[in-house]
Amino acid sequence: MKTIIVPVDFSQQSEYALKTAASLAKKHNAAILVLHMLELNYAMITSSEAYHPEQTVFLIKAAEKRLADFLSKPYLKGVSITPVIKHYKVFSEVNEVAEKHKADLIVMGSHGTDGLQEIFFGSNAEKVVRTSEIPVLVVKKDREDFKIGTFVFACDFQLDCMPAFRRAKKFADSLGAEFRAVYINTPGDHFMSSGDINQLVANFLKEAKIGMVVDQYNDYSVERGVVNYCASVGADLVGIPTHGRRGISHFFMGSIGEDLANHSAIPVITFKI
Repeated sequence: MKTIIVPVDFSQQSEYALKTAASLAKKHNAAILVLHMLELNYAMITSSEAYHPEQTVFLIKAAEKRLADFLSKPYLKGVSITPVIKHYKVFSEVNEVAEKHKADLIVMGSHGTDGLQEIFFGSNAEKVVRTSEIPVLVVKKDREDFKIGTFVFACDFQLDCMPAFRRAKKFADSLGAEFRAVYINTPGDHFMSSGDINQLVANFLKEAKIGMVVDQYNDYSVERGVVNYCASVGADLVGIPTHGRRGISHFFMGSIGEDLANHSAIPVITFKI
């Protein structure tokens, strides 16, 4: 792990993310890119009818000053920090910055969302999870010393999850964490017998060339099963693959990874399939 991106909006949740990233950076000798996206749009910058150029410059300079103040924290001492300011609030730009700087991880703070706000708007963390090609770690609490003892990874053990599974195990190993994989069995059309699950998992692990035990956990939904299983084993971090669905597909089908990023009390890390 060499480069970590932390999108910030100066909220308390942003500081939680920054503390977590600083802890990881110190342990892995990594650099942090702190990304702030202004609430400007193209019209504000180019249209003479909207903002005068000097007003735009003032807003950018004010953001630079506020970001510098935000980064003057004792816990960042000794960490390589590079501030990056983007003019627009377009969340796909986070992935563009990650590609440009060959980043390994995005760390975000989130308070989650519920009800109608989630259906129609979603959280900022969800928007980044949906577009990111690299792992996204979502935290909701103050974690200045990011210690992970048990890392749970939940998936359906289909072969398309193989790259995400391998990246998750590598991430757990880099943290020195116990890696526990789980299959969540739910009623209805997706129910499988224990024998069928064992065969599915055995084929997956054979293809992955990894020897380990995978747990089975029964619950009414995958999201609830993951949360309850994590509670039962005392997990410190939960990982899950995500397709990063967009548009109509995302609206009707949802994404378990994004749901967990919104609703899980413990940190969630997503790996793009």
